[in-house]
Amino acid sequence: MKRPISLDLRQRILASYDQNEGTREEIAQRFRVSLGMVKKLLQQRRHTGNIACRYDHCGRRPRIVAVHRQKLRELLGRKPDLTLEELRRATQLDCTIQAIHYVLEEMGLTYKKRRSGLVNKSDRILPGHAGSGAGSNRRWTRHG
Repeated sequence: MKRPISLDLRQRILASYDQNEGTREEIAQRFRVSLGMVKKLLQQRRHTGNIACRYDHCGRRPRIVAVHRQKLRELLGRKPDLTLEELRRATQLDCTIQAIHYVLEEMGLTYKKRRSGLVNKSDRILPGHAGSGAGSNRRWTRHG
């Protein structure tokens, strides 16, 4: 993941540009940032007057926000064996399945296969109950 550049560096880049200390390409090389970053800073300043990072996390705006996390928690509280695809449909999220998986991991939830009925004390699983069936023997559980 790309790291955001500090406000101080943003100010120095723009001050250098404003004082005609080189072309955009030369300034990008001097401060070891991409030409695109210099262009974006200039454009951001021109459009908003602000050069600070536009988002708290300085990167892509998250698609799964607190409201979605709460909804995921509620859904899994009612039915812990929902699949990632079922969760995506239920929350109407426009994101990848992996994104939902990562958020659930961050929330301390993991998708565990659970054991169905035991045949005897030797801890063997009943035939057909531990397979990969329709997911009825899997559920999201809280860890950590």
